[in-house]
Amino acid sequence: MAVDTSRAFVPVNIAVMTVSDSRTPETDKSGDALVERLTAAGHRLAARTIVTDDIGRIADQLRAWVADADIDVVISTGGTGVTGRDVTPEAFASVWEKEIAGFGELFRQLSYARIGTSTIQSRCTAGVAGGTYLFALPGSPGACRDGWDMILATQLDIRFRPCNFVELLPRLTER
Repeated sequence: MAVDTSRAFVPVNIAVMTVSDSRTPETDKSGDALVERLTAAGHRLAARTIVTDDIGRIADQLRAWVADADIDVVISTGGTGVTGRDVTPEAFASVWEKEIAGFGELFRQLSYARIGTSTIQSRCTAGVAGGTYLFALPGSPGACRDGWDMILATQLDIRFRPCNFVELLPRLTER
């Protein structure tokens, strides 16, 4: 597993959604962490918004971004816990065509080294809809940094070998 420097980097267009009833653009540290990392890696921030913890609103925003040909990837932060208002996984499941089950499993495995058994409270998830990748991370800045640094940074880099999500983008809508 390594970055193949003989291949050219291919930036992708990424939308960031913060799911929260209380965060504002000024207090959205998790969204800020994702934007800082994705732009530092050379990707483009295609859109950014804050959506309340409401299945319909989350799903509507996901569908709008999936329908936008200029967005390749959506990364959300927040709403993946187990409380009554945590509905992000349900909203994602109502939109995606295929689940990427290994994403949540890998996140929790890697997170265990940092936060121990508390990682079980995360229901982070991922899927694909309409040729767009959808990733739902927990709402803490640390979880966003971990999700980006330990999974997404390499999987959204076409140079990463043996395989990555970017090289599959053109084939996501095959039937």
